[in-house]
Amino acid sequence: MTTEPSRWVGDDHDERRRAALVESLPSADEDTPLMAELRQDARRRIELRGRTFPRPDRTRVITVANQKGGVGKTTTTVNLAAALAQSGLHVLVIDNDPQGNASTALGVDHRAGVTSVYDVLVDGTPLAEAVYPSPDVPNLWCAPATIDLSGAEIELVSMVARETRLRNAVHAYLEERERRGEPRIDYVLVDCPPSLGLLTVNAFVVGDEVLIPIQCEYYALEGLSQLLKSIELIQAHLNRGLHVSTILLTMYDGRTNLAQQVAQEVREHFPDKTLRTTVPRSVRVSEAPSYGQTVLTYDPGSSGALAYLEAARELAERGTTADRQKEDA
Repeated sequence: MTTEPSRWVGDDHDERRRAALVESLPSADEDTPLMAELRQDARRRIELRGRTFPRPDRTRVITVANQKGGVGKTTTTVNLAAALAQSGLHVLVIDNDPQGNASTALGVDHRAGVTSVYDVLVDGTPLAEAVYPSPDVPNLWCAPATIDLSGAEIELVSMVARETRLRNAVHAYLEERERRGEPRIDYVLVDCPPSLGLLTVNAFVVGDEVLIPIQCEYYALEGLSQLLKSIELIQAHLNRGLHVSTILLTMYDGRTNLAQQVAQEVREHFPDKTLRTTVPRSVRVSEAPSYGQTVLTYDPGSSGALAYLEAARELAERGTTADRQKEDA
């Protein structure tokens, strides 16, 4: 896939040119959702094409979690990772879900016998031996999940430091890269299963931040209170620095009142954490994993790809603020 040369974020001339192009777009009537969506996609193409995102001051380790299944958790993980990597950042995805869907979407082999997250957690294998490059996106790596990981919950129960094994492995990996003079990983995104077992606990313990995808459907907030209670327990006993930093609204359909009401309710409850960007319900986003790709490479001009690219920009731009807050805490 070819991309245009990156431009610096602070290029005033380029910013003025983008603003002028956006201003020239025809206005969209709120009563015509399709026209509004087309205008939004056109604006995103202009504003995001070839843009380089700012690097965080330190590696951001983000756990993507929601105990409710089917909310776009894995889809969000891989597409945000691809968007960040395409925009000039170094990104590692840790597939901590036995289903291995994140590994599939990133085109990384996760058949039985491949060195994987299972080996890292259970056998103490160095994480570097389980990290593979994604074939379609430069600067994007994945530690895959194999079917063996489904038995890790039971095997971990009797192990020493069972809750911190992933954190220790990630920290050792990042330090090893630094010693070898390799580029720093800017983002580590951890995908975890939709349940609260030892795999998810390990994902919470390794993370500094939690990103929660919430679908714009009925029962959207179902289970969220339990998830927040689980995070509070992790904060109290295993990871004081863990906090919910980001909420992303997924599967949004602007044509329905329900989606608009759910979005409004989430924004009222979590005004500072909810991204402005919403990810639309998209056939392209659903199709991409079956081709071993993210939607960013499968159909980069689609509404879903543009939405994830804009969400990644918001996430990156919030990084500096998050770093300052962490230093002040």
